Amino acid sequence: MERTWPLTGRDDELRRVAASIRPGASGVVVAGPAGVGKTRLAREALTKLAGTGVTVVWGHGSTAARQMPLGAFAGLLDVPAGYTAETIGRALDQLAVRRPLVLAVDDAHLLDEHSAIVLHRTVVRRLAPVLVTLRTREPVPDIVTALWKDDHLPRLDLSPLDEAETTGLVARVLGGPVDSASAHRLWTLTQGSPLFLRHLLAAEVSAGRFTPASGIWRWTSQPMISPELADLIEHEIGRLAPGVRDVVDLVALAEPVAVSTVSMLATPSALEEAEERGLVRTDGLVARLAHPLYGEVRRTVMGALRARRLRGQVAVTLPAAPDPIPRAVLTLDSDLPADPALFLEAAEAATRLFDLPLAERLARAAAGTGAPVARLVHAAALSWLSRGDEAEAILRDLAETAPSTEFRAMAQVHRTGNLLWTMARPEEARQALDAAEASGALPVHVAAMSLAVAAAAGDLSPLLDRGPQLLHEDLPDDLARILVASAVSAAAALTGRRDLLDEAAVVGGLTADRVPTVIPGFGLADLQVLGHRLDGTPARGDDQARRMRAASADLPGPARLMGLVVAGHAALAGGRVVEALALLREAWAGLADSGHEFRFRCRTLLATALAQAGNAAEAAPLLTGILMGQHPAYRFLAPEDLLALAWGAAAEGSTTESLDRAVAAAEVARESGAPAFEVLAWQTAVQLGDATSALPRLMALAQLGPRARVACAHARAWADADGERLLEAAEDWARLGDLVAAGDAAAQAADAYRHQGRQGSALSASALAVKLAARSGANTPALAIAVRPLPLTAREREIVELAARGLPNKDIAERLTVSVRTVEGHLYRAGLKLGVSERTALKDVLGLE
Repeated sequence: MERTWPLTGRDDELRRVAASIRPGASGVVVAGPAGVGKTRLAREALTKLAGTGVTVVWGHGSTAARQMPLGAFAGLLDVPAGYTAETIGRALDQLAVRRPLVLAVDDAHLLDEHSAIVLHRTVVRRLAPVLVTLRTREPVPDIVTALWKDDHLPRLDLSPLDEAETTGLVARVLGGPVDSASAHRLWTLTQGSPLFLRHLLAAEVSAGRFTPASGIWRWTSQPMISPELADLIEHEIGRLAPGVRDVVDLVALAEPVAVSTVSMLATPSALEEAEERGLVRTDGLVARLAHPLYGEVRRTVMGALRARRLRGQVAVTLPAAPDPIPRAVLTLDSDLPADPALFLEAAEAATRLFDLPLAERLARAAAGTGAPVARLVHAAALSWLSRGDEAEAILRDLAETAPSTEFRAMAQVHRTGNLLWTMARPEEARQALDAAEASGALPVHVAAMSLAVAAAAGDLSPLLDRGPQLLHEDLPDDLARILVASAVSAAAALTGRRDLLDEAAVVGGLTADRVPTVIPGFGLADLQVLGHRLDGTPARGDDQARRMRAASADLPGPARLMGLVVAGHAALAGGRVVEALALLREAWAGLADSGHEFRFRCRTLLATALAQAGNAAEAAPLLTGILMGQHPAYRFLAPEDLLALAWGAAAEGSTTESLDRAVAAAEVARESGAPAFEVLAWQTAVQLGDATSALPRLMALAQLGPRARVACAHARAWADADGERLLEAAEDWARLGDLVAAGDAAAQAADAYRHQGRQGSALSASALAVKLAARSGANTPALAIAVRPLPLTAREREIVELAARGLPNKDIAERLTVSVRTVEGHLYRAGLKLGVSERTALKDVLGLE
């Protein structure tokens, strides 16, 4: 991978070094660990001297040159052999005649005595500014150390790049945004070393393991250390005596490892030597490698038999409680006998931590004995990893062969979830649920799954009849609790029952100090965010989403992506479009080509955010996907799909279609008994310009919650073209937490004032709309009208915008269900009003990109 590596994150240091080597300055010592970019920084600073007439003499310390007097300047200074004083004097004389000069010395910790003296005297005599680099944690000649200890030169200690700087550097090198988890892994492995980062990234990109998906670069597998990087790291590690090698390898395989364990399995003196050499670090209790890449290299070169033996030695020292995972993982990869009971306990613990790849691996090992419980845990992990066919094979067999009626019923309950959510086969899911119910066993689990299936279909009656009662029953386990809580949350969200929404959150384990312990908890969190979004309390949902994302941020598998979707939904609910786009784009990069059902949620939310940002082109393929069909488990969210299509049409300039979609969403919500969704749909219609149609229903629903009350006030003000009340609505929306609606209300106030001839008030309202849009990142039709008012009717502006976006007259006519002649007439009159005769000029008039 031949890519240009910019100097990122070093702006302040570069300015300081460049200032230190200007004529008249004394110079600077740049110190830091290997690979931190000292030489690169020095070279960048020296390039700023180009064209100034200053000569640069660049000396290099090295192990080989250290054996020769003035070895650092070999080939640079013509000094014959002779007495030491005479030789040094001649070297200084030759430097003096080259002035104006900058003396640069790289790796000054490796200087021979003569070169070090020349460097020191150049500084003391102020012959020239001096730029010195040296490596920390290495012995340095005393005369070089004296440069900063005796205050001859300032010392600049260069630290590794932090995570944000690393992410920015990688994005600049790759030419596009980087998935946050991938960037975090890169930073964690390289510890911010630009040298290690360059080698690791180059190898991973070249091997096709670091690739772009949906415009975002992602690391899709474990790293393979290239020979070049391995050589660099092995050189830094150095030769390892047998005892020290044992310490490093033990820690590489099992870190963090108790100091007592390492001392017992190796020797205390070997551990002390490894710490002194900077190979491991300890806090007195546990030992870790000093650099993560040390472990990658040692695990690569270590023999399989040695690795298995060492893992087994560590495993037997670890307790199985309270955390069985470390012992189970080491045992599984060691030469110890299999321990199915330990593997099962650890698989359940990994599931509670949302680490599904690890849970599946451990559960598979536990299920090797054929134990039904282990097979059930394995099937659940497979299902949540979108491996539905494999899960179905296990669950179908358990439903037929399990030793008890209760266990067969539980297998059918799990089949129902796998068939509906993972495999999108609702009819078969219904059959599995019927079979579970017919068994007469596990009535609470069956009732809980029945509620979840009803919620997915949008059948709210049984949810409201049976759900509140089940919430107050003594539910037997996490599965029953999450199913009931999710189903009731869906009903509460759609009907505006905030009290029921809050009760469901508590039962599901989503509280201020807890998060759910099973993967369906992300679905519960999404429904809670939806409920608070529809109610008009988005900050509550934001808190819940933040906790779920924090619980899954560093995990492999789908949990992290689901956390991103929930967090993106919360940002969208608060009108923070830019934030929502960052989260949802990253989630989509991982979900788009997966079989995971959360991709349907991500698709709708991302399409909405893109459309609200005015990015019609990027939203278009997502909107096409929505039109092609929805997941059967998300039928109750049909109004949200229609609202995404409404915003998409608005972003394309089709006001008529956008309003039709919003009204259709309101009608679907009303027919399905979802008044809270109906409020959001009518609010969207108001934002898109139609208060007249929305006002009657918003008046009828005004007492449903905070959103309904503000939406009704907004509709009244817009219907009356009352600028003052529209500004009040903008304030109410901002206070409630919907920045997009706030910006639209302010923009509509500007339009109302302008039509009343109140230009000063219009300019103030427009400025407020622009300010709110800057906070949200939205670019809506209302804002476009406020920022760029034109002497056109609403229909003329719509047709002009569609034409400016490249639609032929025939396509415009079909989209608006009017004749081609009508379109031509509107375009002709609009051209006269705007003073435009060419179709291509319309885009500039409208300010379209």
